[in-house]
Amino acid sequence: MAQAIAGVVPDTEKEVTVMTVWPSLGATGYGCWWGRRFASGPRLFGVPVMALLAIPAILPVYFHMLVPKLPFVVFGWPNPSCRRYRLTNRRVIVEQAFGGGEQQSVSLDRFDKIDIEVEPGQEWYPAGNLVFKLGDVETFRLAGVPHPQAFRETCLKAGQGFVGVKQAREDGAAV
Repeated sequence: MAQAIAGVVPDTEKEVTVMTVWPSLGATGYGCWWGRRFASGPRLFGVPVMALLAIPAILPVYFHMLVPKLPFVVFGWPNPSCRRYRLTNRRVIVEQAFGGGEQQSVSLDRFDKIDIEVEPGQEWYPAGNLVFKLGDVETFRLAGVPHPQAFRETCLKAGQGFVGVKQAREDGAAV
């Protein structure tokens, strides 16, 4: 093991992953539309009848979000729908899954609060959008994060640690 504490590496040494989440179907307009339909209507053994009937329509969208390259899985062009959200010890990244590259990122010192916005249809999944803010200015947004409260708390704690260590370095307390 290269670290004194497993998984803990100074941000000056290298960037390491803290947590990774994959967007839910609630990240798409199509998924939200279906989520609104599933939330209401008759149920069969506690499952919405509409959800059972929609399986053939929703499965292709779900699998499309998992395929890294089009038209084939290994060969072709990068699929922009196949992405993941990765929290590291330096930043939050939206990246193409399976080594496809970074799409967007925000440094952990570029936000001080994170709001959760749940759009109509996302509550069925359960998912929500994370809105990263520095003061009242939105600096970053993640759509359709599954169980957004857990990822929000982890991002806030990582950000507080990053900012605290950065401030200590500037004050000369840390080497």
